[in-house]
Amino acid sequence: MKLVTVSQMKAIEREADASGLAYSQMMENAGRGMADIVYAVGEENGWDEVLGLVGSGNNGGDTLVALAYLASAGWRAKAYCVKRKTKDDELVQRLLDAGGEILLAEEDDEFDSLAACLETADLLLDGLLGTGIQLPLKPEIANLLFSVQSILASLDEPPFIVAVDCPSGVDCDTGAAADETLPADLTVTMACVKQGLLCFPAFDLVGELDVVDIGLPDDLPALADIPRFVPDVEWVADHLPPRPSDAHKGTFGTALVAAGSIAYTGAAYLSAKAAYRVGAGLVTLAAPAPLHAALAGHLPEVTWIPLPHENGFIAHASAISVAQNLGRATALLVGCGLGLEETTRDFLAKLLEAPKMPPLVIDADGLKLLAQIPDWHNKLPALTVLTPHPGEMSVLTGLSKDDIQNNREFIAEKYAQDWGHIVVLKGAFTVIASPDGRTAVLPFASPALARAGTGDVLAGLIVGLRAQGVDAFEAAAAGAWIHAQAGLSALSEVGSAASVLAGDVLDCVNDVMAELNV
Repeated sequence: MKLVTVSQMKAIEREADASGLAYSQMMENAGRGMADIVYAVGEENGWDEVLGLVGSGNNGGDTLVALAYLASAGWRAKAYCVKRKTKDDELVQRLLDAGGEILLAEEDDEFDSLAACLETADLLLDGLLGTGIQLPLKPEIANLLFSVQSILASLDEPPFIVAVDCPSGVDCDTGAAADETLPADLTVTMACVKQGLLCFPAFDLVGELDVVDIGLPDDLPALADIPRFVPDVEWVADHLPPRPSDAHKGTFGTALVAAGSIAYTGAAYLSAKAAYRVGAGLVTLAAPAPLHAALAGHLPEVTWIPLPHENGFIAHASAISVAQNLGRATALLVGCGLGLEETTRDFLAKLLEAPKMPPLVIDADGLKLLAQIPDWHNKLPALTVLTPHPGEMSVLTGLSKDDIQNNREFIAEKYAQDWGHIVVLKGAFTVIASPDGRTAVLPFASPALARAGTGDVLAGLIVGLRAQGVDAFEAAAAGAWIHAQAGLSALSEVGSAASVLAGDVLDCVNDVMAELNV
């Protein structure tokens, strides 16, 4: 799913129209797709009455098309038209011919008709405003939306709200939102995800997010040239390695994980187990020797390289032990729970001198240590995956965390190209940027993942995929998607975001992999 600005979406539609896909056909496709989704939701819940808020623009047209389809399927469908010229409107007549009903806002000064319709409706289609709005809203529209909010708040069972393309009142470039915006239970956006929907506060108003195909050709240049996209379940499933029936453990590679210290024992456990959970054939854990006694019984599937240490932290001399085992590894993870001791920094610097380095993932303390090594980005194997949170990105770049957070996509893209490596900028709406210009933005923001140790799980998932031969960008994006979905699954099982632990997220990786049919 492409991630676009409003101007990019308009350019895509113009080019599609010029190439033979008429605006009217795009609207037809959008409305039909919307109707199919609403029909499915209704079937699941036993609903068959829908009210549409219909504005004067294309969103209103999409809504009228959807309502006509639903009316033809036997639904009680009503359109509440706001500032829309209904005389000689073919879409209005089409809804009437299908058995639907038209109500006019200009004839409903006290919103009595609106209130009566909302009281009986099972679903409300919010097609009042589209992606081109400017804030603040005009007083008449703001008053209408505020009245809808008030009516809904008075109902014991308010209708399920489906936003058409975007919730009315959201700026689809910046994510700003009017106070009057109706929070949607589901937003069905057309063709591409608008970038403002993955920003706050808009994201909190979107509900679930779905995308409707409006018939755009895959090879349309204006569409194909968009480098940013939102991975979905189909994209992730398509980029996971096959698991043939005649496979053996060597088929799925060996992940070598250099992690942990006496202060951060759990980081080694979480990252190593995550690499197994995502499908690696063998995981070898290189950790300070004292960790073996603490973890071996909890990780019976893992093979061990007990490392020399100084006071429980990986020592400089450990680089030799790890380097001697690189020939068997198909991917290497360094960093989880290492600590920031000088001896550990020297270990990392020495390890990077190894002549044959497998595909590499660097996380957590490994990133902070990396920043202390001169010219570090030129000493890494090609397309190393770097997984910083904003604080670690600040250490690597010298930028403030605020500067990073205020322009996450741009910062990740800039440094991916400057360094020549994959950057996974963690946080709400994790950004995965490649030096070749591709950028994935995840449509997830949950406090369930705001917990120590979840980053170790993510790093383990990525190295597990790299070990199986998945390319760097795809492994990073798929691993981050699986990680986010596991966080949501853990939230569902635990019931409280405050109570979700990294171990809960790790345990729920199984559920996500099962849904992906892996």
